[in-house]
Amino acid sequence: MAFRVYGARVLYQRVVAVRIMYRALSAEVHPQSHADFLKGAPHRKHPGVTNLKTLRLPDELQKAAQAIIHGTEVSGLVDKARSLTNFLWSRKRAPEDVTLRERAMALEKNLWEKTKEKGGDVDLQLLKTQITKKVLSDLRKTTYHWSPMRYDEELGVVYMVAKLAGGYAAVKRVLNEIKKRDPSFSPHSLLDFGSGLGTAVWASHSFWGDTLKEMVCVDNSGAMNTIADRLLRGSSEKDEPVIKQVYFRQFLPVSPKVQFDLVVGAFSLSELASQKEREDAILTLWRKTSSYLVLVENGTKEGHQILMDARDILLKKQERTAHDPRRPSVFAPLFQLPVVPCNFSQAYSPLPFPGVPDRLTERFSYLVLSRTDWAGGEGLDWARLTAPVLRRPRHVHCQVCCSSGEIKRVVVTAHRHGRDVYRCARSSDWGDQLPIIQPEDDSSNLD
Repeated sequence: MAFRVYGARVLYQRVVAVRIMYRALSAEVHPQSHADFLKGAPHRKHPGVTNLKTLRLPDELQKAAQAIIHGTEVSGLVDKARSLTNFLWSRKRAPEDVTLRERAMALEKNLWEKTKEKGGDVDLQLLKTQITKKVLSDLRKTTYHWSPMRYDEELGVVYMVAKLAGGYAAVKRVLNEIKKRDPSFSPHSLLDFGSGLGTAVWASHSFWGDTLKEMVCVDNSGAMNTIADRLLRGSSEKDEPVIKQVYFRQFLPVSPKVQFDLVVGAFSLSELASQKEREDAILTLWRKTSSYLVLVENGTKEGHQILMDARDILLKKQERTAHDPRRPSVFAPLFQLPVVPCNFSQAYSPLPFPGVPDRLTERFSYLVLSRTDWAGGEGLDWARLTAPVLRRPRHVHCQVCCSSGEIKRVVVTAHRHGRDVYRCARSSDWGDQLPIIQPEDDSSNLD
């Protein structure tokens, strides 16, 4: 018996020695060791983790929303909120006049060619009238009928039920990335463009409530501004606002020299009527930015394309007169493929209603630009997870967007990528970042 115990002990010591040797060799082979990027943090809280657990509205905000709902006379509120949510999700940009003219000319040319092929004598004036009617009819049937959203008090309450919790979750998730990656950032001022219900004020205040001294909300809907102000004051309009120094405006500040540390435009660019309006708004918002510009849209192809256009406008267009000469740098995320929408998700608890699940997910796309160059840090090349992580025995399937903008599928293992990267991959989720050096023969590009 003593011999068996002694043998088992020797075997155990050998196994421990092999594990120590393997870890040492792994650290030599893989430059991204524990000391390189974890900075003493556990793997489940590595620097690339930016996802948040299921988010709840602040208690004061939820109570104020419920007080507004109890005081409203809107019938079928949940059904109307569900319909509005579906409508906003499927909403597209307004068709451009140039695009409509090109389509009309192509349809007209096609109809004339078909008429010539038939031959015979025709009344040209009558034929021209018929072709014009046919072109207009086809355009009406195939063109997206866009109209601006006009929020009155009733529709504002419906929007609050539909989007308050989800919009807050999306904005807070994006701001959390700034908070985590740039812990020294302490904004004193906020500009929220298309502020709606003021979710950006609540989300930013949850991170920087001690330093924010001025928050300007800009929305052209007076009814929306009234609801947002009521949400700040709680159950009574006469109460003092929970968050101080919040100012509501219907137009952007005029002076080009006035800047804000943090500028947010959440679900607002998609509500502008043309590409020219969006471009003017984007350039104006950038002029107002002294540190970070945050743009958030629905996680659809339309939302993704709007953000792609915004990024290209700011990175490629040079203004003639710039009061702040610092060029924009993409802080997050790095995406380049227009055919693959880059979107993310955040779980949240909606406002409590009968029949509504306790947990929902907001899917969104976002873009953060900085006045500081964020090309990379500490020699690491971080890749962002753009799909749910598939965890399997001894390996993890990840779809990542690399710093080059390419989207790849990667199989992460401890042997190929190192023990620390592998454990971080198992602890990460959609939207987080991973420090991966990927072998050429172990990845596949997504076209």
